[in-house]
Amino acid sequence: MEGKAMLVRIGNSKDITAGQMRVFNIAGTKVDVANADGHLYAFDDTCTHTGCSLAMGKLDGKTVTCHCHGSQFDVTSGAVIRGPATRPVRSRLVQVEGEALLAEA
Repeated sequence: MEGKAMLVRIGNSKDITAGQMRVFNIAGTKVDVANADGHLYAFDDTCTHTGCSLAMGKLDGKTVTCHCHGSQFDVTSGAVIRGPATRPVRSRLVQVEGEALLAEA
């Protein structure tokens, strides 16, 4: 099954309401799931600038701001919106099946 993402259950989709972000542990990696405007997005929790936790930052619409130095990332793609970070965070597939929240391992 080359190219097929492996999804694992990480929680309940109803636990993340609009405007919220939560961190989950997937196989030893911290992954954030953000509910931006009713849509769920998953991305690695570690800021690519100095390694701070993005879950400690602020979610505003589809933008997460790192609390350490203000880097901003687009939660839909992981792209850098504003530095000092220059590399995107890894974006992960997220899916809801019933009430189960699944994310790419």
